[in-house]
Amino acid sequence: MISLSASDRSASSDKPGFSVGGAFALGNRKDDKTRRKAEKAAHVEHSYVDNSYRTDLAVSVQHLSITYRTTFERVPTFKNAIVRAGRGERALVEVKALKDVSIDVPNGTALGIIGANGAGKSTIMRTIAGILPPTDGRVEVWGRASTLLALGVGFNAQLSGRENVILGGLASGLSRQEVNERAEEVAEWAELGDYIDAPMRTYSSGMFSRLAFSVAVHMKPDILMIDEALSAGDAAFREKANAKMEELRSSARAMFLVSHGLSSIKDMCNDCIWLHKGQVMMHDSPEACIDAYTQFVKVGKTPRTMDEM
Repeated sequence: MISLSASDRSASSDKPGFSVGGAFALGNRKDDKTRRKAEKAAHVEHSYVDNSYRTDLAVSVQHLSITYRTTFERVPTFKNAIVRAGRGERALVEVKALKDVSIDVPNGTALGIIGANGAGKSTIMRTIAGILPPTDGRVEVWGRASTLLALGVGFNAQLSGRENVILGGLASGLSRQEVNERAEEVAEWAELGDYIDAPMRTYSSGMFSRLAFSVAVHMKPDILMIDEALSAGDAAFREKANAKMEELRSSARAMFLVSHGLSSIKDMCNDCIWLHKGQVMMHDSPEACIDAYTQFVKVGKTPRTMDEM
């Protein structure tokens, strides 16, 4: 089991800022003390469940919060430039991507994650995958995750498809022998023919998606995580991908699928969460979440919205 928890605040996380409402905050250094006092007063000590004995879970997320902080140089006015005598003023942008999210994912679950752009879908996937550390909260993962968070990430366009398959397998923690054993299987499933030995810069987006998906699903993961990876595929590819994910669902601990194609969520998942501005609005069956979501955004469930929302 891999466990990630928010550590004590570092110096970098104590950079100045002052919340002005909503998901964003702007501030400067003179507001530093005010912000820290407000955060300390508002901080809630969460109690966490001990899952060390659990064998029925694939992922446990408890009180997860993720806050992005970055700085930028304000554009000074003439008056401010004179007052500051040329000193630079850096402002802090604070984005609260996830807010106190808690969810347990049992073995055998195919979890769909839906929501508008900026809802926090990709953020929660990256945190579960171990790419992003929690700002607050705890994430526990049982087993090895294979991530397909964006098409072509980690691929070298100058290398051939076969060479990228080998690199992808090694990056997933497989040995050279294991990668070589699965390379042919990956190439055959992707149906690229002789293009498997051509540079990937010559690939179309559909060929990219086939190879990227094939690498992810043939690494025999305990947990498969897919973020918007099926949108570039044609109908035949989606049908084949659906069958492969159904096969994986019976052998892997869990599958996570982020997609604006609500029909894909409905067809491939048996559980679903709806995120909105970093918060879980609903955790229910795919049908119930899709109904609530489409009503919330005030659109009908037409074939176009079911495929592209």
